[in-house]
Amino acid sequence: MDIKGEVNIPGMYSIPSSMRVLDVIDKAGGLTENADTSVINLSKKVVDEMVIVIYSREQVQNFEETKRQEEYLQEKCKKPEENAIQNDACYGTNSSDSTKININTATLEELMSLNGIGESKAKDILTYREQNGGFQSIDDIKNVPGIGEKLFAQIQEAITV
Repeated sequence: MDIKGEVNIPGMYSIPSSMRVLDVIDKAGGLTENADTSVINLSKKVVDEMVIVIYSREQVQNFEETKRQEEYLQEKCKKPEENAIQNDACYGTNSSDSTKININTATLEELMSLNGIGESKAKDILTYREQNGGFQSIDDIKNVPGIGEKLFAQIQEAITV
């Protein structure tokens, strides 16, 4: 396990796979005053050869600004009539798995971006994923309480494992 960034003692640690990211942070002496964990999943179970990067507040703010700029540019891409030149390199011009939400790795916010999934159902998905070791196929999401055939039909094209 390799932990870098805004921890007091960055470096390599031997950690059992039953531990979580938060446990690795504790092993690394805790967070620095400048750490921002809003973009990482502290409850994620660690795996061999995992690299954990704890970003600073400034880096997270830069990520958020970059994301806003990207969303703005992608919105322009969706409206080629407003642009002088058609840009076929825009995201989303072709459907692919890279634009789908991976239900085994998605954050609460990413799950909430799915049509018909609010905060409560997104939390239920995260709980199910944690308790069952993830999803083997997208059909497994129907095992989450409150997600039946109708809701599954709404989200199945937007999710992947």
